[in-house]
Amino acid sequence: MGQTEAPIPFRSGFVAILGAPNAGKSTLLNRMLGQKISITSKKPQTTRNRILGVVHRRGAQMVFLDTPGIHRAKTPLNVRIVDAALATLAEADLVLLTVDAQTPGEPSEQHLLDKLAQQKLPVMLALNKIDQVPRPELLVQIETWSQRFPFAAVVPVSAKTGEQVDRLQTAMEASLPAGPPFFPPESLTDLPTRFIAAEMIREKAFRLTGQEIPYAVAVTIDSFKEEKPGALIRIHASIHVERASQKGIVIGKQGAKLKQIGEAARKEIQAMLGAKVYLKLFVRVQKNWTKDTKALRKFGY
Repeated sequence: MGQTEAPIPFRSGFVAILGAPNAGKSTLLNRMLGQKISITSKKPQTTRNRILGVVHRRGAQMVFLDTPGIHRAKTPLNVRIVDAALATLAEADLVLLTVDAQTPGEPSEQHLLDKLAQQKLPVMLALNKIDQVPRPELLVQIETWSQRFPFAAVVPVSAKTGEQVDRLQTAMEASLPAGPPFFPPESLTDLPTRFIAAEMIREKAFRLTGQEIPYAVAVTIDSFKEEKPGALIRIHASIHVERASQKGIVIGKQGAKLKQIGEAARKEIQAMLGAKVYLKLFVRVQKNWTKDTKALRKFGY
């Protein structure tokens, strides 16, 4: 009698996505999920909280922990942001270090490699934004990174176009331990809808205001009402800033900027919820909230 092959075990595990600010971690997570749950912008420190996203594959379930960018923090807010990122190492089975192939060798990346060298976790490297880098230069980078750290794999990808992302997921899947899924098949994230809605509003404030404003912005959902399934959802939210001058910038001339932020956020929230949304935004001044421990707790940091 011929031998029957043992079935390939189902694999599952937690993957911490780490990297410097603006490496494209959130864009990569959204690409792997096929849906947006983590906000993005070109400004550093867009992601402030740990974002969990679940990718379901035929033979595996990968639970990704998208983290804020690792940098040398000085303010109380940024210290909390970096602490939140590094804390995910305690939960992870695998680390996915994401770096921007356009700007390799960030000081914060060496700091992070030093941290990872103290762990026993397997580490993979996603060399991101390869759509912006000539191939000969990319080959040099792959060789350089391979010499800097004993990565389990180095995979060049483009989170923007999707190039090589499936190859990256296949490599990660093979490194996860055998085990049952942690989440049911329909789960995409453990985040409440209110949190994602607040993040979408914050993203639009990031994208549509100047250099100074985004880092002074926090968003809270004041009310979230759905009278019956499929009916209009009414959301009232507050955009918190640190100074009265910032409030004027966010509101804009005759309320034009606030209207622009609200309209862009409403469209994304509607797409997420699959229902009509009425969104009302308020702008409130919370003086120096980024340096206030009580305010940081109030806003979820």
